[in-house]
Amino acid sequence: MTHGPEKSDLSTVAMKLTNKIGQPEAESVERRERAEGNMEGQHMRRTQSRESVSQGLDRVREAAQQKKKERFTALLHYVTIDRLMDAFSSLKREAAPGVDGATWQSYKQDLEINLMRLHEQVHRGTYRALPSRRRYIPKPDGRQRPLGIAALEDKIVQRAVVQVLNAIYEEDFLGFSYGFRPGRGQHDALDALAVGITSTKVNWILDADISGFFDSVSHEWLIRFVEHRVGDSRILRLIRKWLKAGVMDDGNLVPTEVGTPQGAVATPLTQKVISNSRGS
Repeated sequence: MTHGPEKSDLSTVAMKLTNKIGQPEAESVERRERAEGNMEGQHMRRTQSRESVSQGLDRVREAAQQKKKERFTALLHYVTIDRLMDAFSSLKREAAPGVDGATWQSYKQDLEINLMRLHEQVHRGTYRALPSRRRYIPKPDGRQRPLGIAALEDKIVQRAVVQVLNAIYEEDFLGFSYGFRPGRGQHDALDALAVGITSTKVNWILDADISGFFDSVSHEWLIRFVEHRVGDSRILRLIRKWLKAGVMDDGNLVPTEVGTPQGAVATPLTQKVISNSRGS
């Protein structure tokens, strides 16, 4: 459903505000409700924080939009305490703890002190990523899907870094791309597909997937993809820490030489970068 190189057929895709002017648009979606992890009594503070956090990345977005080959060499300073606070607030309150045993509620008790310490560790380079805790969920075919549950502070830093990198990668995605993007999901892609096949004559549809992709993705090649746009060695170092943190499976530490544990570690980030490279 294209008119030419990487251009979506606008007549077959429902409308939504896109990530960049002039790019193909996507279907409309309902406004998402406030995340479950939002803290009571801090809605106004969170609203103001979100606005200042967003405005702080405006220059990054503009540069990413105007300079498609720009490498950003100074990004870590955008990982602020406010951004860490925002990341913490977006976490699920009842999520299972990682290997550190820390829960959302326990971390909240000394939240400002905890975030100040975490912020200092990240910027001084003393932050250490913990291994993910392995957990298995059943698949429809009877097999089990391995998931990784990250430690709470790893989740916080990962989400903060993803917010920063979104300012870059959201300007690179096309309007008909849905993989691992904020405010989009598989249901949005299905809606757009439904519009396309009902309003345009379609002869065939290809459904393809790569078996065990995230379990076997090369760390080296992933970093190379990131380096096309990210030149901040401190951000790259964080990503490497998450990739190499390993997995704790039944009390045994299993190294992660390849792949990313689905559901934790650098998954939100690596899936975004990989999806961008695959054009999903």
